[in-house]
Amino acid sequence: MADAASRLRGLLEQLLGAPLPLRIHAWDGSQAGPPDAPALVVRNRRALRRLLFKPGELGLARAWVAGDLDVEGDLYTALGRLSGLIWERGEDAPTLAQSLRDPQVRSAVRGLFRLAGPPLPPAPPAEEVRRTRHLHTRRTDRRAISHHYDVGNDFYELVLGPSMVYSCAYWTAPEPRGTLEQAQHDKLELVSRKLALTPGQRLLDVGCGWGSMAIHAAREHGVHVVGITLSQEQAAYARKRVADEGLTDRVEIRVQDYRDVTDGPFDAISSIGMAEHVGAERYLEYAQDLHALLTPGGRLLNHQIARRPQRDESTYEVDEFIDAYVFPDGELAPLGTTVTQLERAGFEVRDVEAIREHYALTLRRWVSNLEADWQRAVGLAGYGRARVWRLYMAASALAFERNHIGVNQVLAVKTPQSGASGMPLRARTWN
Repeated sequence: MADAASRLRGLLEQLLGAPLPLRIHAWDGSQAGPPDAPALVVRNRRALRRLLFKPGELGLARAWVAGDLDVEGDLYTALGRLSGLIWERGEDAPTLAQSLRDPQVRSAVRGLFRLAGPPLPPAPPAEEVRRTRHLHTRRTDRRAISHHYDVGNDFYELVLGPSMVYSCAYWTAPEPRGTLEQAQHDKLELVSRKLALTPGQRLLDVGCGWGSMAIHAAREHGVHVVGITLSQEQAAYARKRVADEGLTDRVEIRVQDYRDVTDGPFDAISSIGMAEHVGAERYLEYAQDLHALLTPGGRLLNHQIARRPQRDESTYEVDEFIDAYVFPDGELAPLGTTVTQLERAGFEVRDVEAIREHYALTLRRWVSNLEADWQRAVGLAGYGRARVWRLYMAASALAFERNHIGVNQVLAVKTPQSGASGMPLRARTWN
């Protein structure tokens, strides 16, 4: 099949109705497209069958994870150029059924089927997890958390670095010259100052990960911490770190659902990068449970990724790639929805700090760590899983940079009936 690249490029441009901003490298060795652009490497015709039998983001993801589709050149540039054609078409973009009414589109699809060969849909990669409903029961939440976090602590050490913090770092303005480890330390300290932690207080760290916040709060601020996670691997790692730091008298790490914590009250609660797993239907319950666990005047710091609101929120659908390969059952909400739910639960929201650009910088550092030790990453997590992490982190960095998603620290208080919140008069004066 001579010059598959030119045929494929022509059909894709006919299908998309726009020039393809990438070069094509096809399975027969042919190339087509601008020589100075990153190349979309189509390693075999199976990649086309994946796209044809599952059009859109999920088909692309399956081809990428399986290694049927790759990028030669800068991944960020390639994703940025593709995003306008695939991910940034807007709410008014025609559906697949609407597009297929166009004779030119139908002709392109027929041409792609001929080019793809025998019409047998390939099986999804083994890394794919499919959900039909987002139930967010204790059992399904445990399973979802295990899928993402029980990849192996060695793999996460490679990606995250010594800090072992898997959430947005806080980079010092005006230019992030510091290390990732310093930026993560500064984020943990920022959270501690917003919560006004003092020696002897009790802190509940919801979704404690590998124990970094719990250790920081106990070591630097003298508080007693209960850290909870649903990941057995995280808990084992965190407990060893706590023991190595000599903090077993001040830090307890549990494998426990937030709905099962009954030993309140706590003076403060940190929830960093955890609320995205709660789900829209459970979010008010989550907020009410945390409110009940706080002492009057206690503070909650909720650090959470947010999506942009849609004109019609009923049409919101979870990102197919993220749901199938990265965070099963994860859901993002607009910032306004989160604030409203916290207020409905009884909290007084006192501060919201948007740190969207900080997460883009953090993700780029994680991608650099992964790419710098790629063969070891593949050995630790497997070829497909390592490719999932590289794509999702790079694509997420671009999404934060382009304001498609954001991340916010929401500080809320369980203000008593007297109205005495205990907050300083001046905003952003964290004492």
